[in-house]
Amino acid sequence: MINSSSNPDNTTQEGDSFYAFFSGCQPAGIELKEVAWSPYRDKTLLKPISVTVQPGEFLTIVGPNGSGKTSLLRCLYRTNKPTNGAILLDGKNLWSLSPRQCAQRIATVLQDTSGEFGLSVFEMVEIGLTPKSLVWGRSQEDSQIVYSALTLLDVAHLADRSFDSLSGGERQRVMIARALAQRPDVLILDEPTNHLDIRHQLDVLALLAKLPCTLIVSLHDLALASAYADRVLVMNEGEMQACAPPNEVFTKQRIKHVFDVETIIDEHPITQRPRFSFYIND
Repeated sequence: MINSSSNPDNTTQEGDSFYAFFSGCQPAGIELKEVAWSPYRDKTLLKPISVTVQPGEFLTIVGPNGSGKTSLLRCLYRTNKPTNGAILLDGKNLWSLSPRQCAQRIATVLQDTSGEFGLSVFEMVEIGLTPKSLVWGRSQEDSQIVYSALTLLDVAHLADRSFDSLSGGERQRVMIARALAQRPDVLILDEPTNHLDIRHQLDVLALLAKLPCTLIVSLHDLALASAYADRVLVMNEGEMQACAPPNEVFTKQRIKHVFDVETIIDEHPITQRPRFSFYIND
């Protein structure tokens, strides 16, 4: 293991310098074919969903609490095995692959980063290198990957800190950095902006949008989903309501039906994407 004090000179570089490490990335296509899931025989929590995510696409999943967003993601990163249907990764059944094969192609960032790990920030991000490691120990290039990921998430200055001592937002950015160090073909994130302030929400999503991999991200914030997604998948009561570009999927009628709020929708003057003002009219 390379000690974090051996920070290479070029690890302070930001932006495009990191993307060279993604040169071997092969964005994957994902196909859901009538995927359903339930922990109980008499109650289906995730109703049959069929959708194709194109290689390199940025798909966001939105919906109210309990709508099935996390259940769907758990199927995609192999925590929940679908009770019906199949998930194909570049045409291969996801559950026919070994855990290591999946880890080499899919990285995940979960909502909950609580718990005591006893590791430094550097060591937490270094774990992301493991699926693609072929030898013991770490090379100089490995160290550069870790520091580049930390720098992109604005947490390089925390490299020697205990992960357990960080705030919720700092932890979240470190976990995203760990996923980037994995250099995945598919990156799945469950509410990655939950603990972040406004600036870091925008920074993180802008960064994700530049990655040369397939992105599947659940979000509560419809404005963020509208600003960055290629397509938005809307969930409600375990069922897919729609999957389309933001300007097609976000209508007053659908937002009222799914979220039970009224909406004024106009066009953002900079991004030209839908912008929302919500209000209650009971």
